[in-house]
Amino acid sequence: MTIDIRELTKKQLQEAVLEMSEKSFRANQIWEWLWKKCARSFDDMTSLPIALRNQLAEKFQFQTTYVDEEIKSIDKTAKLRFLLHDGQKIEGVIIPSLSRTTACISTQAGCPLGCGFCATGKFGFQRNLSTGEIFDQVAILNDYSLSYFKKQLTNIVIMGMGEPFLNFDAVMNAIDRIKSPEGLAMSPKRITLSTAGLVPEILRFADINNGAQLAISLHSANQLQRERIMPIAKKYPLKDLIKALEYYHTKTGDRVTIEYLLMSDVNDTLDDARELAAFCKHFPVKVNLIHYNEVPDLPYKKPSAETVADFGKYLEEKNIVVNIRRSRGDDIAAACGQLANEQTEK
Repeated sequence: MTIDIRELTKKQLQEAVLEMSEKSFRANQIWEWLWKKCARSFDDMTSLPIALRNQLAEKFQFQTTYVDEEIKSIDKTAKLRFLLHDGQKIEGVIIPSLSRTTACISTQAGCPLGCGFCATGKFGFQRNLSTGEIFDQVAILNDYSLSYFKKQLTNIVIMGMGEPFLNFDAVMNAIDRIKSPEGLAMSPKRITLSTAGLVPEILRFADINNGAQLAISLHSANQLQRERIMPIAKKYPLKDLIKALEYYHTKTGDRVTIEYLLMSDVNDTLDDARELAAFCKHFPVKVNLIHYNEVPDLPYKKPSAETVADFGKYLEEKNIVVNIRRSRGDDIAAACGQLANEQTEK
């Protein structure tokens, strides 16, 4: 079975080009077509001789991602469903605002973590995405942004379907292509990766220190409570997560974003806020508070606006930077925690 050409490193591509008796500069041309010009097929590589394009097609696959469905929200958020080469489907979201356009991308088809509040967990786990499939979402959503909002993407959040750190190598390779001057040349400071708290991979990410920012899907700073809603917390308890995040800050100098979904009568009391404040004292943070986006057939409900405001006020009084996030795209099941819940109403 032939390999997807986008799985090659640049060195491997250079070696493959020499094996085809081509001059080395052709590898640079091909690399540019793959990652800067975002070619969708070998035929797109029009600066290459037809004979070389034919050789490439014989030797490698080009596993391209296509848009299968598009749904727009009343707030202009758009959810795109992507069809992969093997028939798997994933979802990505583009969120416009006055100052930025943000793409939310996926790293797995489904997710194996089974967090009780998340629609993607209901979908189950199918497979990891390749470097090219992760990159394709960014390239496609950037084209969408240019077409509809007349500006390029300004930010990327790796917070869609899947746990990014369970697909560590492909995600890191995709970030490298996105931030490289030979790729999309986006600032890594505008790329944020969210994890449920996989401790060994947080340490690896800190050591790599590629400039991308780290967010933790925390949702509770109480160990027993977190275990009930996020099974991964049993494997990586809060005390270990705190040590890993302290190490991350020491290595990178970056503060950590804490993502906290407020769920009515689950994690939204002032006692919960106190525990969160205590967790946040270990390293510099900012906290994003997000009211829960309800999912059919799941028991969790969103709290009142007053509850969210009181929770945020308590944290601010503890000198914690707090952003109360307004959910975008919840009318099209594109908000946080809603991807892959099969709501496809136009």
